[in-house]
Amino acid sequence: MRVVIVDDTNINLVLMSHLVKKLDDVEAITFQSASEALTWCAGNVYDLLILDYMMPELNGLDFMSRLLASAPPDTAAPPILMVTASHDIEIRHQALESGATDFLTKPIDKVEFLARTRNMLQLRKANVTLQNQASWLTEEVKKATAAILAREQETIWLLCKASEYRDPETGAHILRMAHYSRLIAKIMGLPEEEQELIFKAAPMHDIGKVATPDNILLKPGRLTDEEMAIMKQHAEVGYQILSQSNAPLLKVGAEIARNHHERFDGQGYPHQLRGKDIPLVGRIVAVADVFDALTSERPYKKAWSLEDARQHLLNNSGTHFDPDCVNAFLSDWSEITRIRNAFQDEPLAE
Repeated sequence: MRVVIVDDTNINLVLMSHLVKKLDDVEAITFQSASEALTWCAGNVYDLLILDYMMPELNGLDFMSRLLASAPPDTAAPPILMVTASHDIEIRHQALESGATDFLTKPIDKVEFLARTRNMLQLRKANVTLQNQASWLTEEVKKATAAILAREQETIWLLCKASEYRDPETGAHILRMAHYSRLIAKIMGLPEEEQELIFKAAPMHDIGKVATPDNILLKPGRLTDEEMAIMKQHAEVGYQILSQSNAPLLKVGAEIARNHHERFDGQGYPHQLRGKDIPLVGRIVAVADVFDALTSERPYKKAWSLEDARQHLLNNSGTHFDPDCVNAFLSDWSEITRIRNAFQDEPLAE
């Protein structure tokens, strides 16, 4: 262990370093200059500071004040043993308030010096061990949390896959619209944590279609009014499925499932919400979902060009879509095309 000794008198340094070396596995590092010692302590690891009070450059109180002010946050500072010839109780009080752990009065008693030094090194060792255990526990909690989140995400993707088998939409569509959604959230300035939640929850937008009858879901032609009414139920069904969980990710997924078919002008479904009354996650996913649906080929339609889909968003900004979401999305066209090219659909069967 490293013991730093700071004293402007060389004979005191020699005496204290000699005593310190009597302890097992201890190295003494001495300084006659308080400023040099302060610079060294700020950039090196040590386990105990033995500090003289009366020094010409900096007294012990000023030294401690500057040293502790420069210490990294959330780290246990090494103990400080103040050595002073003064019996002034006020100085001792100030030293304690400034961060001193213990005192020794000059002239130094060898037995007392060794006992106090040994005790403070044991205290330091215990504190370092405790800090290392706390760091280890924190890391283990992070690993366990990451594993839980990974399993949760895997479950969600499998759930989305189950929906996908009943729907002509593809897995690539789910990936593209999730990335589009995160892009919009990022450009709109949402915190990174919220961007990630939207990215992971967006694929759940149509999970309610698991309850839609095949003759309606897979119908190649135009739906009747009655069939369309049944189809629209998937938004509320998706919300009911996902809202049963207390997991933040599934809560966001529930809001997306319920609200991504609402329109900015209040003409959407299921609750005809208008403008900013529609949760932001629903407004974001509405843009991402429609854009990708338009630019994707399906058995019943050809894919629109990216430019035609872009114009559709602009033409319907303020009616179908939130203008802020549209502007954010279209502001990074290079990223849109990158996402489009990164996640390609499988060719449709002839």
